[in-house]
This record gives sequence, structure tokens and C-alpha cells, in this order.
Amino acid sequence: MNREGITTILKGMWIGGTMTVPGVSGGSMAMIMGIYDRLITSVSSFFKHPKESVTFLALFVGGAGLGMILFARLINALLTGPADIPVRFFFLGAVAGGVPMIYREAGVKRLDVKAFVYPAIGIALVVALAFLPQGLFGPQEGAGLLGMLLQLVGGVIIAVGLVLPGISVSQMLYMLGIYEGIMENIGNLNILPLIPLGIGVVGGIFLTTKVLERLMERHPQPT
Repeated sequence: MNREGITTILKGMWIGGTMTVPGVSGGSMAMIMGIYDRLITSVSSFFKHPKESVTFLALFVGGAGLGMILFARLINALLTGPADIPVRFFFLGAVAGGVPMIYREAGVKRLDVKAFVYPAIGIALVVALAFLPQGLFGPQEGAGLLGMLLQLVGGVIIAVGLVLPGISVSQMLYMLGIYEGIMENIGNLNILPLIPLGIGVVGGIFLTTKVLERLMERHPQPT
């Protein structure tokens, strides 16, 4: 394996690990690590350049998966111990800390009505997620086909958070009420119940990447 491959794995480990922390955006972290554009290109041109895309994505996803397993155990231990409340407030601070970066990426030169309307819409959508039944999209024993379909839908929702910088996947899981369960399953390497959700995530990435990529290019501020 060459140096570039090793670097891709290490960056994947860091991004995957930090994605387990609610409030930390994997997309934003990928931009900071200088790998975001390559990720989007590899997904959007997957069928045009399959060999290059598969090689890069396999190295990145492998590293990200390892990073998530390592971090998940730590986060799960913190959330079930005496540090529970401070850790949750830390998550809140991590969400607020991502705002300046999103503001810079949006290229806002002056504040107008749009600068307040679109964030308000985003806030309303997130608040709406909080009103959904807790654990609706998570793995449920005996849920059958309906449960699997709900996990697929949840995976597509999560995929949007994976692609867009500024949106924390873990925060989205937290709002959907499935964060603790997923972190526990990942930390214990209990992957089988998460397969439907994972399929939804992968499918959602391919379905939404081109759309979100165009929105980011043509309408960066509203997006």
C-alpha cells in the first residue's frame, strides 16, 4: 500500500471517529482534512470511474469503520457513567461551534432576510424530528418488514447528514432517538441489526449526492 492509501485510511479513521460525537459534522471534518471533494467526486462519478472510486472509498470506509468502533466504546461509556450530563452539554457546544464554519462556507457578505429565513426552516425541520417517536428508525426486535423499511428510510435521512458539511450525523441520530442504541451495537460489534439502516445510508448517499452537490454549487447560501 502506498503513502496516499495509508493517509486515506488515517483520515477515514479520524473522520469516522469524530462522527460518533453529536454536533461534530463528518462533512465539515472532511473539508478540514482536505478530503471532502475527493469523497463527493468518488461517489458522484462511481459508475464512470469504478476502479478509482472503489479503491478510494474502500480505504476510506474501512478506516472510518475502525474509527467509529474505537470511538463508540468511549462515547457509550461516557454517556452511561457519571459524566453523562457534562458530555451532553459538550455535544451542545460542539453544535454551536460549527456555526461559524457554515457561515463562512455559505459566503454570506451581508445579512438579509434570507440569512434568517433559511436557518429558521432548518431549525423547524430538526425540531420536527424531535417529535417523531423515539427509536422509530432504529433496530427493533420483532419489528419485521415494517421495521426494516423504517430503518431504510432512517438511513436515507442520515445519508443527507453524511453528505452535507455542517450537519452532524450523530446529532441527527440523537434527534431521531437512536443514537445510544446504535453506539452500543457498534461498540459491541453487534452489526447484524444495523444492516438495514446501513443499506439505507449507502443507497441514500448515491441518491442524494448529485442533488446536494448541485444545490451546494448553485445555491450555497440557502443550502
